[in-house]
Amino acid sequence: MTSPLNKSSAHEANTEDAVATLLSFLKTVRKQWAIIVACLLLGTGLSLVYSKTLPRIYQAQTMLELDPNAFRPLGEKMDSAMPLGTTDFWNNQEYYETQYRIVTSSRVLERTVRDIALQNDYAFFGLKSPPARPMTVEETAAVLRGKISVDPVKNSRLVFIKVEDVDPKRAKRLCDAVANAYIDQNLEKAVSATSDSITWLGGQVDQVKKDLETNENSLHEFKRSNDLPSTSINESSNMIRLEMQDLATALIRTRTRKQELMARYGELAKIGTDNPDSLPASELLSNGYLTDLRRTYVDAARTRKTLLAEGKGENHPLVKSIDQKIAESKTALLAEIKNIQGAVERDLAVITREEAGEAALYDAAHKRAVDLNMKEIEYHRLDRSRDQNEKLYNMLLEHMKDADLARMMKANNIHLVEAAVEPTSPIRPRMLVNVAVGGVVGLLIGLGLGWLRSNLDNSIKTPEQLEQDLGITFVGMLPAVEGPHAEGGKKRKVVRPGLGGPNKVAELVVHDNPRSGIAEAARSIRTNLMFTNPDKPHRKILVTSAAPAEGKTTVACSIAISLAQTGQRVCIIDCDLRRPRLHRIFDRAGDHGVTNVLVGEATIDEVARPTRVNNLWCIPAGPIPPNPADLFHSERFRKFLEELGETFDRIVIDSPPLVAVTDSAIISTLVDGTVFVLRAFYTTRALGRQGLRTLADVDAPVIGAVLNDVDLTRHEYSYYHYYYYKREGYGSTNENAVPPGDDNRDAASV
Repeated sequence: MTSPLNKSSAHEANTEDAVATLLSFLKTVRKQWAIIVACLLLGTGLSLVYSKTLPRIYQAQTMLELDPNAFRPLGEKMDSAMPLGTTDFWNNQEYYETQYRIVTSSRVLERTVRDIALQNDYAFFGLKSPPARPMTVEETAAVLRGKISVDPVKNSRLVFIKVEDVDPKRAKRLCDAVANAYIDQNLEKAVSATSDSITWLGGQVDQVKKDLETNENSLHEFKRSNDLPSTSINESSNMIRLEMQDLATALIRTRTRKQELMARYGELAKIGTDNPDSLPASELLSNGYLTDLRRTYVDAARTRKTLLAEGKGENHPLVKSIDQKIAESKTALLAEIKNIQGAVERDLAVITREEAGEAALYDAAHKRAVDLNMKEIEYHRLDRSRDQNEKLYNMLLEHMKDADLARMMKANNIHLVEAAVEPTSPIRPRMLVNVAVGGVVGLLIGLGLGWLRSNLDNSIKTPEQLEQDLGITFVGMLPAVEGPHAEGGKKRKVVRPGLGGPNKVAELVVHDNPRSGIAEAARSIRTNLMFTNPDKPHRKILVTSAAPAEGKTTVACSIAISLAQTGQRVCIIDCDLRRPRLHRIFDRAGDHGVTNVLVGEATIDEVARPTRVNNLWCIPAGPIPPNPADLFHSERFRKFLEELGETFDRIVIDSPPLVAVTDSAIISTLVDGTVFVLRAFYTTRALGRQGLRTLADVDAPVIGAVLNDVDLTRHEYSYYHYYYYKREGYGSTNENAVPPGDDNRDAASV
């Protein structure tokens, strides 16, 4: 989990990056403001001139209403102007899109051209005289299509037809003509569709009528061939169904009666001679005579048992009398039972015949029902076909009548809401918009060119850039020295008072005008050099650069003079044995110099002479040798520097550029520190890195870098104005000021 502290740090870092990016952008804008303003003015001017050359375009417009649910004079019935099966289409948004395309279709536009003879209006084509070849209707319609636009009103059925033209009257005339052509074309389409519908419906009515007659004849023939009643076949089917229900009920009832008789017959068959009194209760209840016979028989049998129980024997007259009575009642009872059995048997035979007859009748009715069901299927098929054709015939006949009425009414679903009005002001060119767009484009181009120029310029400009890109310590900057003797042969257009003039050398401005901004800058560099290593001060200082014309000599002179102004004995040596300059600056032309000492022709006392700057001695280069690098690599040069160190407090050495020759790299190994000079807006990053790499290859001690020839009027140095107080320095302006050159007071302060 990210801690709140980390989140806060990340937020602050992002804020700083954003601020840095914004400041960088603002600096680029301030630096390249001339290009940006020029592009802005150029874009604005070009857009204004271009807008002035454009023709004035006028626009006329008319409003139409497109009603998908058109007025239906026949009520809710489907309007014949609408093809069958397209009801959903009218409620779909695709209808509107289709109509928008139809407005600009070739058919509508060609009709418009023919209606107003537009092909003969040569001014419409932007011609001042009739063309050699007459324009065709198709060509005119193609030109007209480019001037028409369709603009629907959102969330409504309204649409604007807009026509643009250089002539406001012609724009209105064309707009009305296109709207009328579109409305007429839509009406003709509806009428044509209705006529086509009537023709098609008439053919369908005749065909369906023939099919209906054929169905009716087939149905009649089917009834006749199958002996079907004139009533509905459904009624016949219902009659048979009721008959079958009655027969089924009778058959069930007969079979039930039969089962009852069979059960009665079975019970009577169980009665034998030994048990004539075992009669079913149902028989006794239904036959009183049989009940009496059974009672007589039962009473006689009970009396006999009583007599036997009394001890009377079988031969007792009473017993014999009762036996005779029992035999008579038994005979009568069995005879009656037999008669009943015969009657039940005859009833059973009768009911069996009834069952067979009723079953035969039911089977016959069932067969008729099955046959009728098969005929009913065919009958219903024929009747359904006849009924469908009859309904279709009635519907087609009704629609044909409705279509005929709609054709005579000529209803249109497109209506003109607002006619076109002659425009009074042009819609194009829009001066303000074009100028604004041109200004914005010019501004963007200017910003792009400024950014591109800033990124393509890889020269060192500011101290921050110097330290960031080269990784070297910044020890100070030296403003541009104005005057005819400025290093590099460049002459300034402006020479400020006190910095140039007769008998004044630009490299000695620190001495000639010690209260100038350049002198203050030199003293700032001196202070930084003295305090970089206070325990072991840099006594032998080499001043060099990566390439020629970067101001090494000017910086060396300024450092030497500022050191001399502190009261120290300073000697400046010209070790640039290829293009020496100190002899001209200190008026030592023709004198002996470094080369004379190295070859043994002179001593240090002979070549080191004081200058017009107090405490400053100068040793010029002397005659230019053919092999300067060999001289600096010799032991004599090392001893020469040691002897100078014993005589002077500080030694400042002017040398050739590092990238061009190896002299400076050799000397840098023999000194206490090297000052690397870069010229603002001149030395590139790559060249600076190459020079520092040369020093690093020989392990030379590098004190820092000086940014030379700085133009403090540039916006890049706005933060450094307070440092150098512009270019005029900071001090008293009264007459009692310390005269130039009397600046030994700095020695005590330092």
